[in-house]
Amino acid sequence: MILLLCACFLVMLLAGMPIGMILVGITMLSLTLFTSTPLHIITQQFFNALDKFVLLAVPFFILAGSIMTHGSIAKRLINFVNSLVGWVPGGLGMAGILACIFFAAISGSSPATVVAIGSIMVPALVKAGYGERFSIGLITVSGSLGIVIPPSIPMILYCLIMNVSVAEMFMAGILPGLLIGLCLMVYTFLLARKKGWKIKQRSSLSDIYTAFKEGFWALMLPLVVLGGIYSGLFTPTEAAAVSVVYALVIEIFLYKQLKIRDITQVCEQATILSSCLLFILSCAMTFLWLLTAQQIPHQLADLIMTHIQSPWLFLLCVNLLFLVLGCFMDDVSAMLILAPLFYETLNRYQIDLVHFGIVMVLNIQMGMLTPPFGLNLFVSSGLTGKSLATVARGVMPFLGIMLFCLLLVTYIPSISLVLPDLLLR
Repeated sequence: MILLLCACFLVMLLAGMPIGMILVGITMLSLTLFTSTPLHIITQQFFNALDKFVLLAVPFFILAGSIMTHGSIAKRLINFVNSLVGWVPGGLGMAGILACIFFAAISGSSPATVVAIGSIMVPALVKAGYGERFSIGLITVSGSLGIVIPPSIPMILYCLIMNVSVAEMFMAGILPGLLIGLCLMVYTFLLARKKGWKIKQRSSLSDIYTAFKEGFWALMLPLVVLGGIYSGLFTPTEAAAVSVVYALVIEIFLYKQLKIRDITQVCEQATILSSCLLFILSCAMTFLWLLTAQQIPHQLADLIMTHIQSPWLFLLCVNLLFLVLGCFMDDVSAMLILAPLFYETLNRYQIDLVHFGIVMVLNIQMGMLTPPFGLNLFVSSGLTGKSLATVARGVMPFLGIMLFCLLLVTYIPSISLVLPDLLLR
């Protein structure tokens, strides 16, 4: 049965079928050939897959990101961080990285971060003499922090399929996200000193205060969302709803950059993205139900442990597998399919599920930056009007940094686990 599933999956994938339809097709074929279960059970599993309270957070965070992409929150965040670090060599690039970190802590979406920050920062960086290729690459890579810095939509999906605490996953993503941001800032600083990129005049305390005052409500949103979750004031799902209301209020009534007539377009974009994501999730959960019923994770665990004795070698193989799969399919879909398959293997190796989840998220981040299916590459290409090859060449120098951070987080579990262990366990 395993060989047939793998063969069918590969044939359908090479044929260009959507990943959701592949999963449904394999499930129907397996039920027909190997069981006596009626096919209408699939519709029941679709309903069961989406009948989860925590899933409400996904469309809410997507909607919040869409609202902020259309508003002025990104611009105010950029002005504030630029007033802090703009005078340092490479300061404008660092400001872009910090702005991506702040916006990521608001939206939970990588594409939304690239659009919101990139639409402002890429032209500013090019105008300041940073070079078009570097500017596009830096913001495209920094925008990928949207899925590492909590709140993160892929983290929510991982928690659902692996039965992990969302609060623990969110807290585990903080230090890896900051580590990547720090490495990007160090690289930008060293490159700026080497190439002599110009810097702005150091901002006065008055300028910093003015920028802080103008961006105060935007800066408060991560504190409201994450502080509410970690303090127990509300659940991650309720935090997502709060972020939508908060973003609407400040964009419409305080910043007055979003008009009432724009809400229809904002909701339409968020609905399309949410529907696509939830459909793939329901298909993946139905496929997971089939795998669990047929004891395939246990069979896979036996096979893996026969040939791989070390948990560290297993994690290396997983990273390599995701790097390869990223060339053929969306990495979020790959996580939804493969993570449950490895569940029994992880238990036998005694690998922490939260740590493994962060490794999965970092692999997804890498997948968003590597052709031919890197989502952020397409988003950045559409945003800047440059070809996919141009964007990919701009991203290429940063991939070594991303791979270095991935290996650090993979083999030093405390980077991701220290905060959950100290505060939540």
